[in-house]
Amino acid sequence: MSLVEVILIAFGLSADAFAVSLCVGASGFAHELRSRIRLAWNFGFFQFMMPIIGWFAGGLLLKWLESADHWIAFLLLAYVGGKMIYSALSSKNFCPNKNPTKGFQLLMLSVATSIDAFAVGLSLAMINVSVFVPSIIIGIVTAVTSYLGARLGTLLHLYYGKIAEFVGGCILIFIGLKIVLEHLGVW
Repeated sequence: MSLVEVILIAFGLSADAFAVSLCVGASGFAHELRSRIRLAWNFGFFQFMMPIIGWFAGGLLLKWLESADHWIAFLLLAYVGGKMIYSALSSKNFCPNKNPTKGFQLLMLSVATSIDAFAVGLSLAMINVSVFVPSIIIGIVTAVTSYLGARLGTLLHLYYGKIAEFVGGCILIFIGLKIVLEHLGVW
């Protein structure tokens, strides 16, 4: 596998993390540098680790995961997206412990955006390609694009606030639906 192919895979895998980061930034929770770095670190780390885990798992879990990965990703993204829409429509904001750059929500988003990376790891194992260099590249590309997405989303929040948060929640749900429809062969 060439370096160009690995970089293209990395950018493809980072697209969901970029979109989610954009939404989180638009929700107003990534206005601090620390929040953007935390988001980028977690997304990059999960995108780095999931291909390695997938590679080691090999073909053992492939059949089971193919039938459930899209539903898991959809449920996680729909939950976080729904919370964002609720927050945008209500006069209340998220409580501090509901910040998507911290805790359980960050974990859910990290898992949801990296399930495809697990599948890439499985694929690399099946074609006997070492996973470590691709995983490093995937993790770095995802971390950088996630940071940039959160920063861009923060700029959008300054101008559009609740509207951007609502749209961001809709985008998360759309990404989840797209994942399900692709796996069902409809998209």
